[in-house]
Amino acid sequence: MRTVKVKEVADLVGISVRTLHHYDEMRLLSPDRMTDAGYRLYSNANLEMLQQILFFRELGFPLKKIKEIIHDPAFDRLEALELHRSMLLEKRSRLDQVIATVDKTIRHAKGELQMTNKEKFEGFDFSHNPYEQEARERWGDEAMEKSNAVIGNMPKDEQSAMSDEMVMIFEKIATVRKGSSDSEEAQAAIGEWYALLNSKDYHYSLEAFKGLGQLYAEDERFTRSVDRFGDGLAEFMRDAMAVYADMNA
Repeated sequence: MRTVKVKEVADLVGISVRTLHHYDEMRLLSPDRMTDAGYRLYSNANLEMLQQILFFRELGFPLKKIKEIIHDPAFDRLEALELHRSMLLEKRSRLDQVIATVDKTIRHAKGELQMTNKEKFEGFDFSHNPYEQEARERWGDEAMEKSNAVIGNMPKDEQSAMSDEMVMIFEKIATVRKGSSDSEEAQAAIGEWYALLNSKDYHYSLEAFKGLGQLYAEDERFTRSVDRFGDGLAEFMRDAMAVYADMNA
């Protein structure tokens, strides 16, 4: 049976060696073999399981839930693949509708056609995004309100100092946003952000921190504020905060 070294797997898939090590440490995906020198060797079965994990990740499942699903004795890989396909087709269909709306809006902006108000919003159906709704209900608005209340009760000089520190951290994260969200530099900066959020009376759990990152990218109020420090920063922070939460869970 041919095996593949961890670096080869990382290069093949496009994820970091560190991520694969984390999957092993949390017993989500452990290699079939280890050499005497401690090198991880992955089999074809390991690669198939990794593919399955990444399908679940593409659909927004957290790592702990994926571990629970794929290690259940009743797990049926083929059935899961068929479900993945159905969900991805639905996702693609919604994206195709949104793209069509963008194309029509471009032509509308050029004066080539007229759009009704209804046509301007075709393809947007947030009722089919349970992950965003769950994040908002469990972690988003309530967490932000509590955090803002804590800041609002600080003396003015402490508010100013914290604001300066927030800006400094956002600027630091913005400098590495063109790289990988799981790089050491990105994770160190995100760790500073997590520590700052938890430096006062309100505590963000790792789960709440991850949900907050989702809101940065999914709620235009947050996106506008975060992206002032660099285009695409909100989406980068979402990904980096998810990595941080998963790796420190």
